[in-house]
Amino acid sequence: MGGVKGTPVITDQAQEIPQTDPIQVELDNTFPVLGNPDAKVTVIEFADFQCPFCSQWQKSIFPLLKSEYIDTGKVKFAYFDFAFLGPESNQAAEAASCARDQGKFWEYHDKLFASQGGENVGVFSDEKLKLFASELKLNTTQFNKCLSEDTYAGDVDRKLQQASEYGIDSTPTVLINGWKYPGVSPWNQYKQAIEKELNK
Repeated sequence: MGGVKGTPVITDQAQEIPQTDPIQVELDNTFPVLGNPDAKVTVIEFADFQCPFCSQWQKSIFPLLKSEYIDTGKVKFAYFDFAFLGPESNQAAEAASCARDQGKFWEYHDKLFASQGGENVGVFSDEKLKLFASELKLNTTQFNKCLSEDTYAGDVDRKLQQASEYGIDSTPTVLINGWKYPGVSPWNQYKQAIEKELNK
C-alpha cells in the first residue's frame, strides 16, 4: 500500500528494507518498555492506535515475541507512538501516556487496540478514553485531568517528528536492533532477525 511521498501510510506489506546501517534510536524514559533493560536485542514498534494493521500485529506477532523473547530476557521491547492518522490518534496516544503515569500503559494500550473502529469517528473521543480509564480501574480524577490538560500533547508531537527523522513512513514499522521491517511480516521473519542479532 503506497502513499504520497513524505506522507506516512498504513501497510500490511511484509518487507525488509535494504539498509547500510541500523537506525540509532534514542529511547528516553518517556517510552514504555518491557523486558530486560540490558537485553542484547532491542525491538521497537512504531504504531498508531487507530492503525488496523498495528492491531493485527499486536494480536498475531506480539504474543509470540513476548513469550519467546521478552519474558525470557532476550529482548527489550519499546512502543514508539507514531500518531499520524488524525486527532483521535493523538488523543489515544496522550491517553495511553496518562495511563502510564499510573503504571497501566500496557493495559490501556491493549484496550485501545481491542476497541478500534473507523478513523476519527468518535471511537477514541475524550469521553470514550475516559471510560476506558474507568473500566481499567485507573484513578479517573488524575487521568481525566491529565487528558483534559493535554499533558502529553507535546510529547506525542515530538515522537511523530522524531520517527519521521528516523525515516519511518508507515505503520506498523518494527526495528530489530535498528534494522527496519515495515508492515506485518510472518513471525518467522522476525524470529530469524532476532536470532541473527542474538548470535552476533
